Amino acid sequence: MSKNDTILSFDEVSFEYGHNKPILKEVSFSLRRGMKVTLMGQNGAGKSTIFGLITGTQKPESGDINISNGVSIAIAKQVIARDQLDLTMREFFEKCFKDKVYDIDVKIDEVLEIVNFQAPHDRIIRSFSGGQQARLLLASAIIQNPDLLLLDEPTNNLDKAGIQHLTDFLKNYKKTVMVISHDADFLNSFSDGVLYLDVYTREIEQYFGNYFDVVEQIKARIEKENMKNAQLAKEIQENKDKANFFAQKGGQMRLVAKRMREKAEELEEEKVDVRKEDKTIRPFEIPSQPELVGEIIKINSYKVIINHKATNRKTSISLKRNTHLLLKGPNGIGKSTLLQSIAEAGPKSGAVIAPDVRLGYYRQDFSTLNFEDTVFDSLMNVIKDAGRDAGEEEMRSVAASFLITSDVINTKIGSLSEGQKGLVAFARLVLERPGLLILDEPTNHINFRHLPLIAEALNNYKGAMILVSHVPEFVEKIRIDETLDLEG
Repeated sequence: MSKNDTILSFDEVSFEYGHNKPILKEVSFSLRRGMKVTLMGQNGAGKSTIFGLITGTQKPESGDINISNGVSIAIAKQVIARDQLDLTMREFFEKCFKDKVYDIDVKIDEVLEIVNFQAPHDRIIRSFSGGQQARLLLASAIIQNPDLLLLDEPTNNLDKAGIQHLTDFLKNYKKTVMVISHDADFLNSFSDGVLYLDVYTREIEQYFGNYFDVVEQIKARIEKENMKNAQLAKEIQENKDKANFFAQKGGQMRLVAKRMREKAEELEEEKVDVRKEDKTIRPFEIPSQPELVGEIIKINSYKVIINHKATNRKTSISLKRNTHLLLKGPNGIGKSTLLQSIAEAGPKSGAVIAPDVRLGYYRQDFSTLNFEDTVFDSLMNVIKDAGRDAGEEEMRSVAASFLITSDVINTKIGSLSEGQKGLVAFARLVLERPGLLILDEPTNHINFRHLPLIAEALNNYKGAMILVSHVPEFVEKIRIDETLDLEG
């Protein structure tokens, strides 16, 4: 490849949020035309920040970002901006272009076919499900036919069919793609390499090969670094032991001892910083409301959306303590709508929740969180709202188990990454101790290393639980007592 094939490069780019919150430290990497690259890193490491720097919404503190002349860039973010939720689909797509597009409806139909979706162009964005909105986010980037396509967690909320359509599209896409994702099988189907953003060093490591190749490369590198450091540690100790021996001899031997100490110091400097693996959250449990007996919730009816029309259906589902219900169905059929109506316990919800049941609700859009609250206030408020006599010490202990450290706890919720918001939402559930737990796509945005621990906590939850998830590997780890298939 010639140098002219490089369409994007970072040259010692540094970036920080405010004071004392460094995100990137002298990061350098390059992308060649036609490459399909994965951007990896722990929740909050700064992956979305790199996208912001590429698109120009963020500016580096130092260093250079070089984009080849004429290269067009489009991004599909993790969530649709709140100020765009009340637009019609047509208005949403019109905002993708600087100039008026006269055949916009034709372009919309073409791009909706790519993402396997159909809907009236005058329908309001807010009325679509999370999975449908995920498809619209993808379509909003693809419709621009960019030279560099940036996808931020594109499989979130997508059902199996949606992920397959996206995978097929990316395999056949001839231009350059950079993807942030925690879905290993999805990434392995198209990746040429990985850019790994280390949350500890704030630097980028660049690897080539498919996703699983890269995982093996990282593993081999860590083993090699550990072996080198172990050998150096042995030599350092031998030199220190000799230095101590010769120092006791006195006379000319002291000079030998000095040289031995200097040699030990030189060897210390040769030791390498071993690449640290992502920290995982600590094992946790979500305590359930202890005093509940008998039926916690009864579901008598629900609505499904078929061809954009609502249909009522009857059912009879009763959940008591330690009973787990899975809701199944494709994107747009009404799963999230059903969960919301149950949580709001309205007269038309088709469900009756027993009196005094405390509800824990994990929403895929995190709208149960006040984005203006600090993390500290959000966690303390949930203890107060639950009527529990718990103090700051317990709150901080729970927060730490979800990697919510002292440098994060005073940050506003709205400034967190989507993955960090998810961890805050789980911390709130632990502190809340609900009798009924409602979870809408709880794996979205979450680092894949955390998922086994989250699955274990949900499996062991002793209250009543209603779960929606499109990730079969996650659901398989959780005890499910009843299943309601909205499509059946």
